[in-house]
Amino acid sequence: MAMTKPATRPANPRFSSGPCAKIPTFDLNKLSDAALGRSHRAAVGKAKLKDAIEGTRELLGIPADYRIGIVPASDTGAVEMAMWSLLGARKATMLAWESFGAGWVTDAVKQLKIDAEVKTADYGDIVELATVDWNTDVVFTWNGTTSGVRVPNGDAIPANRDGLTICDATSAAFAQDLPWDKLDVTTFSWQKVLGGEAAHGMLILSPRAVERLESYTPAWPLPKIFRLTKGGKLIEGIFVGETINTPSMLAVEDYLVALDWARSVGGFKGLMARADANARAIWDFCDDRGWIDNLANDPATRSNTSVCLKFTDDRITDGAAFAKAVAKRLEAEGVALDVGAYRDAPAGLRIWCGGTVETSDIEAMLPWLDWAFHEEIAAQ
Repeated sequence: MAMTKPATRPANPRFSSGPCAKIPTFDLNKLSDAALGRSHRAAVGKAKLKDAIEGTRELLGIPADYRIGIVPASDTGAVEMAMWSLLGARKATMLAWESFGAGWVTDAVKQLKIDAEVKTADYGDIVELATVDWNTDVVFTWNGTTSGVRVPNGDAIPANRDGLTICDATSAAFAQDLPWDKLDVTTFSWQKVLGGEAAHGMLILSPRAVERLESYTPAWPLPKIFRLTKGGKLIEGIFVGETINTPSMLAVEDYLVALDWARSVGGFKGLMARADANARAIWDFCDDRGWIDNLANDPATRSNTSVCLKFTDDRITDGAAFAKAVAKRLEAEGVALDVGAYRDAPAGLRIWCGGTVETSDIEAMLPWLDWAFHEEIAAQ
């Protein structure tokens, strides 16, 4: 029996996992104070870049002695800067449980050709962190954007480790509690949890990471956009807003507006609570149905931002085709845009639940998912 189409539609059907939904109060007029046509090295440009850095520190609770820099090429650029500048001083351990982590493995092992142990887990699972040698330099993704699996906490990382921890936190920052004392290098991009514009990355360095930068010179040449030191000393200007290359002052303004909005909803704790509520609505939906489940096998590792789902109904004959058809049907109805699984991930759906998404929109979308599933089952 065919289901009736739901009567309510999401006010905002944008559930893409990057670029992610803008803040709910977004309006282009809010960017009218952007320093357009001005040099990023002029006083006004420097002030705005420094505000972006210090606003990030304030909201995320980053320690005062950690450096925060705005760098080119989004989160990818920030991770690459860290790996090319820091790895090679000692043995490394590369951890991967989804496609982006696998990409960092490729860069370290095949491009930099460093001595590294590689530990991997299948989609839906996570590497057993207790087996990791934290006296090596460890590179890992805190939240697997394409698998919906995250590190549950920093308990496995010892405080007295000899190695550095290099953490890609692009889908975790502003939504998950990051233990700064356990992280030596942390990266993320503006386009994720705060719905900022693309192409700008954030690089956060602990004092231990700075010490490594100033005492170690990699064996390979570094492109200009990767260079964090000069004459054996950290280029401090990068971490007060003197960016390596020209940033978009329009994107900077957009990030500043998003930081202001974040403060208005309770800061970091408010943002995390919003993401938790969004994810919980989906988890509860799955718990009540036998045909869909979370891709994360352990509830403790479920992401509250990039929630990845798999269809489990025995009637489905072609999982990949079925998942694509459901996503296409939702998009055609204008109720859920860009919710297909990542191209390298198992067949299913991926629904962004970061703090810029309203829980009411998640709740309005889910009956449509129910409808789309049954429509596709009937169409097989």
